[in-house]
Amino acid sequence: MLVKCLAVGAIAANCYLVWCEETKEALVIDPGGEGKRILQEISKLGLQVKYIINTHGHMDHIAANAEIKDAIGAKLAIHVEDVPLLTDPQLNLSLYMGREYLSPAPDLMLDEGEEIAVGKQVLSVLHTPGHTRGSISLKGPKMIFSGDTLFAESVGRSDFPGGSSQELMESIKNKIIPCGDDYLVYPGHGPSTTVGHERKHNPFL
Repeated sequence: MLVKCLAVGAIAANCYLVWCEETKEALVIDPGGEGKRILQEISKLGLQVKYIINTHGHMDHIAANAEIKDAIGAKLAIHVEDVPLLTDPQLNLSLYMGREYLSPAPDLMLDEGEEIAVGKQVLSVLHTPGHTRGSISLKGPKMIFSGDTLFAESVGRSDFPGGSSQELMESIKNKIIPCGDDYLVYPGHGPSTTVGHERKHNPFL
């Protein structure tokens, strides 16, 4: 499974293109802006995007959902508890950023334990609430896409509507850390890290 990271939008959210090297089947994780740039990279890599997946429903992770979906017809997926954020500018925080963003309704509503096939590879859904009620992480072969739950030597905010610091820490300790020290962590913002590094050096843990 191959990964390309694009930092997009005003808040530099990490949008990930993830694909099976053998089949070129792919998914887009968190297209938070700059839809044309994302589409250009998809075309450049020759990818066939099957899904757009939002790790949660905040503006900086969903802003280009409509543009990407309209252009390539991929199915949109998000956790069931974050569905309301897609169409509510107050809940997705865009109301406070000077421009209201609305996303199409999801084609798929995800929950704990579901599997998403990417060609001959599979990603598993981990429900990791705390940043939002419906925050998810995606676990693949020796990698995990943690959204805004876990960052390099930091953790996500829990002071937005639907957030919970207790749930956030429980999600990290009970869902992400047990994956194993050698797992590469691709967060929603900032550089990648490893589970082992965060277990040892993250001051919040």
